[in-house]
Amino acid sequence: MHICVLGQGYVGLPLAVRAAEAGHTVTGYEPDRARCEALAAGSSYVEDIGDSRLRAVLDSGAYRASCDPQDLKGFDVAVITVPTPLTDRAPDLSCVRDAGRVLAEWIEPGATVVLESTTHPGTTRDVLIPLLEEGSGLVAGQDFHVGFSPERIDPGNADWRLENTPKIVAGLTEGCLRRVKDFYDTVTEVTVPASGLEEAELAKVFENTYRHVNIALVNELSRMAHTLGVDVWHTLELAATKPFGFTRFLPGPGVGGHCLPIDPVYLSHHVKARHGQTFRLIELAQDINESQPDYVVRRLQDALSRRFRRSVHGARVLALGAAYKPGTSDARQSPAVEVADRLRAMGADVTVVDPYLAVADGGCRDIPFTGTGADTATVADFDAVVLLTPHGEFDLVRLAAEAAYVLDTRGVMAAAPHIERL
Repeated sequence: MHICVLGQGYVGLPLAVRAAEAGHTVTGYEPDRARCEALAAGSSYVEDIGDSRLRAVLDSGAYRASCDPQDLKGFDVAVITVPTPLTDRAPDLSCVRDAGRVLAEWIEPGATVVLESTTHPGTTRDVLIPLLEEGSGLVAGQDFHVGFSPERIDPGNADWRLENTPKIVAGLTEGCLRRVKDFYDTVTEVTVPASGLEEAELAKVFENTYRHVNIALVNELSRMAHTLGVDVWHTLELAATKPFGFTRFLPGPGVGGHCLPIDPVYLSHHVKARHGQTFRLIELAQDINESQPDYVVRRLQDALSRRFRRSVHGARVLALGAAYKPGTSDARQSPAVEVADRLRAMGADVTVVDPYLAVADGGCRDIPFTGTGADTATVADFDAVVLLTPHGEFDLVRLAAEAAYVLDTRGVMAAAPHIERL
């Protein structure tokens, strides 16, 4: 089939490449010209797709990147994988609307359109379908097929990839569902049919709401445990020995990525705007997780004052990690970036190190573990180290031996007189 994937980011590019490898002819539509040219040259900016894998599908002719809407002509299946950010703390569906308008012109009878972008229940039916029908002059569910299949991409996860992660599929009609399922059966090992569009949309935002709420719970628990003088990390290890009724979540500097800071807001905002009801647990979790970077800064501030009788202002701080999770360059909504920004705003001299990112504003990705950068500073040159993202490349043994003080926000280092865990 001719497959068009609109949006070639963390979700769209892996899907496009996988579809090409499965034997389809794929057009990766990316309106950003610089990104499109990079893909066409075989250079991937999505780390889950290596350059060699991208070049293989380019060389075979199964995949091409395009920023020309005319290349969408004649598609059998089109999948929309565009961003759904927040603007002024409200859902922003402008990219979905833009994609729908662009796509509508090229819909032919029998074609299938699938939305993968995360959004609130009702978006496919109430937002996307009217745009597709208006632009094409065709009737959804009668002349062409429409479905929703939420993305479950976890950047940097080598165990659970697109092809082996169960894929929820939904359709406007039974016929639509069959078409959507038939396509995803060619690129994923397991498809899970949903009874309706809204159930599939709600399942996606609930998956991330579940994580968001539980992370907020352990973040607040860690604050209370610190006040009580109790080791929250050992407490969680003990609780995790229960073989039923408990799922282990861990504290951290906050939540990041596209999903957790955003998706629950889509649900709570939609319920409030449409029905005037407040999803209180989501809003409370949002407050806790959004305040976590400030809590990290306060802990560091207290430690500098208590241990060295100095303020954050003028202190040399080494911040390890800028991505929102280990093993990835994804810094979207990263709490690590927020912590560094807050420390700088307080007058700290902050050096950010991340082996996956070329960090601006005083950061050198090579220090302090290779000593081969323009900046040859060592751990001992800093007043404090805050470990924000525990990339495997960080030498934690050397860090423990050389640092004057470490605030470990991820609980990966053994507690010691000069090492505090969040």
